[in-house]
Amino acid sequence: MSASRSPGGEPLLLRGSLIVLRRRCGKPGCHCVTGEAHETPALSYSVEGRTRMLTLGAADLSEVRAGIARYESARAELETRARSGIEALRARLAETKAGRRR
Repeated sequence: MSASRSPGGEPLLLRGSLIVLRRRCGKPGCHCVTGEAHETPALSYSVEGRTRMLTLGAADLSEVRAGIARYESARAELETRARSGIEALRARLAETKAGRRR
């Protein structure tokens, strides 16, 4: 099984945002005391209105980016299909109304 596949064998589909957590470790001799903070990539997502985060390793980034892109693509496709459904319903209802007027 590929690393970019879910247990069911399908490619990962991930809803959320890729973010970077920045923090200082607290060690007095570390570069983060005066310079750049330590950075850790993470996936931020919500469950039942609460924000959750999964910290990621560098090896996970491309897989997570691809999973987020698949989710956005599926969401855009669903939105397009929903708009088409509304337009079809509007056309059918307009046709029905026009038929009653005659």
